[in-house]
Amino acid sequence: MKKLFSNQWFNIIFIVLILIMIIPQTRKPVQIFVNKIFAFSPSETAKEDREQLENYNWTLENTSRERIDFSEFEGEVIIINYWATWCPPCIAEMPSFQDLYEDYQAKVAFFFISGEQHSTTTNFLNKKALNLPSYRMLSADPKPLGGYTLPTTYVIDKNGGIVINKTGTADWNSQKFRNTLDRLLAE
Repeated sequence: MKKLFSNQWFNIIFIVLILIMIIPQTRKPVQIFVNKIFAFSPSETAKEDREQLENYNWTLENTSRERIDFSEFEGEVIIINYWATWCPPCIAEMPSFQDLYEDYQAKVAFFFISGEQHSTTTNFLNKKALNLPSYRMLSADPKPLGGYTLPTTYVIDKNGGIVINKTGTADWNSQKFRNTLDRLLAE
């Protein structure tokens, strides 16, 4: 055991890693990097375990401060992502969402829900060169939805069934997930 700690390089690297994780300016980029590495394609919920949206009664506000009635999207494939600009796992999965959004925005309804001010989310998205549609809730979300842990993402089929309920970082631009979306759109 003494030999393990007698190596000066080991001690220096260990101290640097500790400092990186303690200092907020370096901790966040490291957390984002680690989350990207361990992001895998999300898995579907087994058909017998899928929950149904109770209703589509939900009022949202987009960054232009326009009220959006969620019920207008009933019968469509929907992706809902609860996120925040300060959340490293949320930031880690945003590039994969951007790639997916670019290809599916005309086919799938995307809702990126944040509790932050529109100016905060808009500045963040602009800084990261993302054009994802960000919203704030004006009324309670329909059950069983709930973004109490960030990030949380739901994929809802045309019948209101929750096909994917994923908490944590995922690779939303994987071929596996694109295949799932294509199948949902064809149903």
